[in-house]
Parts: sequence; structure tokens; C-alpha cells
Amino acid sequence: MTSKISRRNFLKLGGGGIAATGASLATGAGLLAPGRAEAETGRATLPYTPKRVGLAKRLKTGRPETFTFPDEASPCALLKTGQPVPGGVGPERDIVAYSTLCTHMGCPISYDAEARTFKCPCHFSIFDPEMGGQMVDGQATENLPRIILEYDDRHGTITAVAVEGLIYGRQSNIL
Repeated sequence: MTSKISRRNFLKLGGGGIAATGASLATGAGLLAPGRAEAETGRATLPYTPKRVGLAKRLKTGRPETFTFPDEASPCALLKTGQPVPGGVGPERDIVAYSTLCTHMGCPISYDAEARTFKCPCHFSIFDPEMGGQMVDGQATENLPRIILEYDDRHGTITAVAVEGLIYGRQSNIL
């Protein structure tokens, strides 16, 4: 006698094995943060490895500094806006960071100091870094992924610790 299994149950059972294999490979390859447990399935916050990205006193208002986070394939910009903003860190709470990959099709965006916005040259999406990376115009339908920062008062260092939102082209923000 042959037992039938529905397509839905087959995919449920098969998908669990694939996820477990991927997590094992990622852990073995050292892609998950050292000393942290495997990322649980469905977890909203991934285990990022903190990365120092700048010194507050060296940042110039309106002149972004580039860095990569959470890996070398993820370009980001650290920006001192000159006025306190939601999610801002530093002595004036005016330092923010975002992924510089447009959420529409992954084109590299750049900061326009005169307009105080990030702009995508491919399809003309515009994002407001002073309002949480909010998409204000263009083809994109998502805000820019915000890099969560921590500020150390004693040393003036800025550290990237997490990503809020999904970086373009990813199913999760850690490769």
C-alpha cells in the first residue's frame, strides 16, 4: 500500500531540512557571529557582529562616510545631519546610517547635501535620512534599511550593531 503525501506537507517537511542544512553550513563557515547561537527560524533580529564605523568628532555635517555592514557586500553611509533626528546617536543625536542600495532595484544611491536627501540615479527614488530613511518619491516602495548605531560617550566611537529593514536582494541581512 502506498501512502500519499500532499504537496504542501512535502514542502513543509523538505523545507525544514534545507533550513537546518543552511544554518549548519553558515555556522560551520563562521558566517554567524562568534559565540552566538544559530539564528532561530523566523527570528526578527539576526545575530550581527558589531563593527566600529567612525568617530563622532571626525564627522562633518552633510558629508557621509562610507562603510560596509553587516558584511563586505553591503555598502552603507554614516551621516551627521546637523540636527537631532529620530534614531540619531552622538552628542547631538544627529548621526544616522543607512544602506546605500536603493530598495527598488539595488542601484547605489548617493547623498545630495543641498536637498538633504539620498537619491537613486537609476529610477529617481528619493529617501529622507532625517525621517528614518523614509521613501519620499520615486519607484521604491520601501524605506532605506537603517543601520542601528550605538555611541560610546567616553571614546566618541560609533558602532553599527544591527539593521532595521531588509537590504536589497537579501532574504536575510546576513549572507
